[in-house]
Amino acid sequence: MVFSSLLFLFRFLPAALLLYYLTPRKLKNLTLMIVSLVFYAWGEVKYLPIMFASMIVDYCCGQGIKHFGAVKWKRKLFLLLSMFFNLGILFTFKYTGFFLQNIEALTGIPMPDFSPTLPLGISFYTFQTMSYTIDVYRGDVEPEDNIITFGAYVVLFPQLIAGPIVRYADVAAELKSRKITLPEIEEGAKLFILGLGSKVLIANNVGSLWDATAALSLSDISTPMAWIAALAYSLQIYFDFSGYSLMAIGLGRMLGFHFPQNFNYPYVSGSITEFWRRWHMTLSGWFREYVYFPLGGSRCSAWKRTRNLFIVWALTGLWHGASWNFVLWGLWFFVLLVIEKKWLLGWYQRHKVLAHIFIPIILMISWVIFAISDFGRLGGFLGRMFGVGGLMSASNPLDWLYALRGYGVTLLLGCILSLPVIKNGHQKLISRFGETKTITAVETVLLGVVLILSVAYLVDSTYNPFIYWNF
Repeated sequence: MVFSSLLFLFRFLPAALLLYYLTPRKLKNLTLMIVSLVFYAWGEVKYLPIMFASMIVDYCCGQGIKHFGAVKWKRKLFLLLSMFFNLGILFTFKYTGFFLQNIEALTGIPMPDFSPTLPLGISFYTFQTMSYTIDVYRGDVEPEDNIITFGAYVVLFPQLIAGPIVRYADVAAELKSRKITLPEIEEGAKLFILGLGSKVLIANNVGSLWDATAALSLSDISTPMAWIAALAYSLQIYFDFSGYSLMAIGLGRMLGFHFPQNFNYPYVSGSITEFWRRWHMTLSGWFREYVYFPLGGSRCSAWKRTRNLFIVWALTGLWHGASWNFVLWGLWFFVLLVIEKKWLLGWYQRHKVLAHIFIPIILMISWVIFAISDFGRLGGFLGRMFGVGGLMSASNPLDWLYALRGYGVTLLLGCILSLPVIKNGHQKLISRFGETKTITAVETVLLGVVLILSVAYLVDSTYNPFIYWNF
């Protein structure tokens, strides 16, 4: 599904962009809404009515809040209607089966099997549309009167499937008036190619190492191999999601939009707090703005502050998936952040080198919790990482050497590209020599090579998972 969707994107994109550029300014939002609906319908046509319903309900709720501006309880009623609808469809499709299974496990009462296909991007677009009605209710943005303009925002295809989560306030001005210039199109194309290369050339390759290791018996995984596999998954999930985010931001730039940054080299972080300021920044910002602050944030007693963090991280874990390992993953970060804020931040500041060694280790453990849903398997894999049952594999003690021989270059490249080394070097060259023709030519050639290799990989390979499309 995902593999063919990327190929469809390449077939769809040139015609969509050409149609969009040729459309008169007044009709661009209509064109954008139509091509976005076509893109979404190709992947999940049966769920298109839900998309229309989300668009209409939140548009009407915004208008209702505007119309009854002087009557507080009526304004709140429309806000609650929007939240009930969005959270209702999210719960129905994503969590109903999970809760029914757990009720059956706890009570022994047989429950119906309810496991529908998850609509593409539902976790993202429900949060986006909810943020609109909340912001309208709070008076942070003016309600959108033109349903075509609002519809274009809801179904904006570059980030519709997997983010970043774009609040209406982020693009309100550009929905009304935006400039499309050749430099912006060039910059957008550059970001799109870099994102595509990150996803296809790095995430896919290291992801196959994780998948191969995860399929083995625990006794056949050595301790070094377990850590290499954890590193592979850490790189896969970063380049998978940051790559798609870059593609979305690049496409948005080509359409005249400036979407918010979603990743800022999170693996350079010297603390877990800093990591969550750099990782999936739009999701972190959403929970901070619409959950943490309304609960009281940090401007309250220590007990309430801890309670607020617990709620936010339990919800953050559950947002990622209907499985207890995601809840555990969220609560794991809750515990880490509480400990860090109380005792460790000062120590991190005094021992920065040790902090930059310690944090990646913690993150690799975190991603193993995220990746393995079976708790028995999870405990066993974590045990193998710390040498439980012996350091070496029962069947192949040199498994880690074979892995490094096959994937060492990609792992090293992934580690280097997850750091701002190349970005800083490029900036130094520009500051010293300026945008010379030589530098521009080298950039163009490198981008061309990345594009050609990425397309060749897509055509030739059938392994092309998109981790965050599952959410």
